[in-house]
Amino acid sequence: MQIEFVNIDILILVLAATIDYVIGDPVEWLHPVQVMGWLISGYVDLVTHKSESSNQRVARFSPQIMKMLGVFLGVTMIGGSGAIAWLIVITAAKVNLVLAIAISSILLAACLAGRSLRDAAESVLNVLARGNLEAARQELSRYVGRDTADLDESEILRAILETVTENAIDGVTSPLFYALIGTALFDYGGVALAIAYKAASTLDSMVGYRETPYTDLGWFSAKTDDVLTWLPCRLTVLTLALVSRKPIYIWKICDRDARQDPSPNSGWSECVYAAILQVQLGGENRYRGIVKSKPFLGDPIQAIAPIKITQALQLTRTCFLIWLGLAITALRA
Repeated sequence: MQIEFVNIDILILVLAATIDYVIGDPVEWLHPVQVMGWLISGYVDLVTHKSESSNQRVARFSPQIMKMLGVFLGVTMIGGSGAIAWLIVITAAKVNLVLAIAISSILLAACLAGRSLRDAAESVLNVLARGNLEAARQELSRYVGRDTADLDESEILRAILETVTENAIDGVTSPLFYALIGTALFDYGGVALAIAYKAASTLDSMVGYRETPYTDLGWFSAKTDDVLTWLPCRLTVLTLALVSRKPIYIWKICDRDARQDPSPNSGWSECVYAAILQVQLGGENRYRGIVKSKPFLGDPIQAIAPIKITQALQLTRTCFLIWLGLAITALRA
């Protein structure tokens, strides 16, 4: 008996969501992002070198050539990652349909970070609940780029909430968005587009900096990630605003504050949660001893507490399930 492909698509989506929720990303498993990271690091080593005077990496070529090399890196990594994932699944489907479904589900689950975000937040909160501030700082340093050695409890809680809310877009809703778009376009397209988006996000996190030697090498990757994340970010804001039952108020707060953030997406991502939870995010953070100020997002009506972080995680989960439910309904129609 031939299985309708639309049912296979639904099965893959549900299995991937279940795997992410129950298992997450076990550290002993090889993750697609690890492979991407190895390739990107190798490429960076080829086009840059360490300065003998400062021991920092510097570009081997002129700014113009580094920009072209950045475009090549972005196009090949994003397009290649999606194409390879699709070819793996298509090849598996020719061997055995169950094998193709299993591989597709695992690859798609690897693009989702809902469980990882929850585990990271809870690991810091559990230590903090025991009153061990120093251990909480050390645990937090595993997940954030800012300096944590001098953070007090309130700043630790702010750091957790900012991490959870910023990464909700590129780690949960954006990969799901592209998985749903790909599913609607072609067979096993959900896996291909989700992996491609994950490659763009990984590139941005590794080379999308404004500091040398990434200024020219990473500009294409940073812009591509901004463009790819723009729509799912706004759809997430709209969904959460509707879930809050006060969409006009939430949108006004986001429109007022999110525009002040230099990032076209992370400000909106953090601000919608801040507005719903009635807390304020942003302020001064220290990175390798250098103080950087981010605009304030939301109003400090209530203090940031562990319950707020739990509520933020639940909001992300609710948005995810709404999108997944709508997609399944549309596919079955």
